[in-house]
Amino acid sequence: MNPEVSVIIPAYNTEAYIARAIASVLNQTLRNVEVIVVDDASTDHTAKVAQQFQDERVRVFVNPRNLGAAGARNRALKAARGNWIAVLDSDDWYAPERLERLLQVAQAEQADMVADDLYYVQDSEETPLSTLIKGSGYAITDIRRIDPVFFVETDVYGQQGLHLGLSKPLMRRSFLQEHGIEYDLSLRLGQDFWLYMNCLINGARYFLVPEPYYYYRFRPNSLVKQSKVARLEGYCRAAESFLRQDQVKCNPRLVRSLSHNLTVFKRNRAYYRVVEPLKQKQYLQSVLAMIRNPYFFAHFVGQIGSILKRRWHYYLQKNELAYETRLSNQ
Repeated sequence: MNPEVSVIIPAYNTEAYIARAIASVLNQTLRNVEVIVVDDASTDHTAKVAQQFQDERVRVFVNPRNLGAAGARNRALKAARGNWIAVLDSDDWYAPERLERLLQVAQAEQADMVADDLYYVQDSEETPLSTLIKGSGYAITDIRRIDPVFFVETDVYGQQGLHLGLSKPLMRRSFLQEHGIEYDLSLRLGQDFWLYMNCLINGARYFLVPEPYYYYRFRPNSLVKQSKVARLEGYCRAAESFLRQDQVKCNPRLVRSLSHNLTVFKRNRAYYRVVEPLKQKQYLQSVLAMIRNPYFFAHFVGQIGSILKRRWHYYLQKNELAYETRLSNQ
């Protein structure tokens, strides 16, 4: 019998974390699952740790060369046998009831995708700092259907919002196969947002559950800390590609939303072309980028307000969660 859910775990140099990720899947209340680990040519013992699990539900593949997260995930998708696909980053973990809960919602709503809220956890800590929804400014307390316009409008780079590109939805495998959807190999970062976008413009029924069951770890050397310029260049290419698609062109609101995001991507790309070399003491490169971008100073002033707002919001959320934790321990 095929598994109900295939959990795919792309992994690169996460030997200290991957055992917890795998164990969190094997300990799900939904037992009919498989775990597909694709080690992306790690230089540590990530693959060895994964291979030590003596459970027939765990399969481990090792890439001979590094393909990036998109390539590793696509290999896992091809190997998957489940009716549903769930993604788990190798340094994150699931709450025990996660897959059972999302599957219940998927069946009740006849969904193609079901995401949950997620906890933000700092590396080496257990108590979450906040959640995706709490930090978004949106009051979502019931199961909500997500359409492509809402998905784009609430995920604007550098601005407070829902940012569902960070979510890890349960996805119907037959839907992905029917529409030939896989991760974009040209993107080293941000592949999730564009895969979800591809699903939505192809008619996926996407629902968001307001409870968090996914633990999203922030750590200093993870992919999400890498070059913002490289990430933004990929986002620009992806947005331009989607704007050329007929499924987008026929939706004027979606065109406006994506076009706005593209403008934001380009402005931020120009900004970080100045800032990133400056941080690396590459002063000439930074000055040249500044000269080519006459709007840099205006954008910089605008960034100050956003940075202070995010810092203040982070402070409030952290103290609120600390207070709630103290109450729960009394």
